[in-house]
Amino acid sequence: MSVDRDHRTAFITGLRRLATFLEANPEVPVPRYSTTIGYCAERTADAEMCAEIDRIAALCGTKIDSGALAHDHYMTALHFGPVRYEAFAILADARARHEAFSSYHGCVIPDHTAVSTA
Repeated sequence: MSVDRDHRTAFITGLRRLATFLEANPEVPVPRYSTTIGYCAERTADAEMCAEIDRIAALCGTKIDSGALAHDHYMTALHFGPVRYEAFAILADARARHEAFSSYHGCVIPDHTAVSTA
């Protein structure tokens, strides 16, 4: 895993600026529900992606989410109140299912009937 230090610094600065802005402007609404900041492992062999997520889980002191494994997603998460940081890998079987599902995109076009608003 390579780390782009400039991007990392800009990302952290952006989060701090957002927090400062929201704190200074209490009339600006925030999401009603949780917000997730996600890191997706670079696509490579499943074992390599899982190893990266295991490494991140160790750094965060978190466990692998066994519920996500049912969908061939390998992930860990860390919560800060309603803000969640998650690191995940989309494994080969999940990508293959998505590609198969998406292969029909645009092949079936339903008839369109105009709806009158009068």
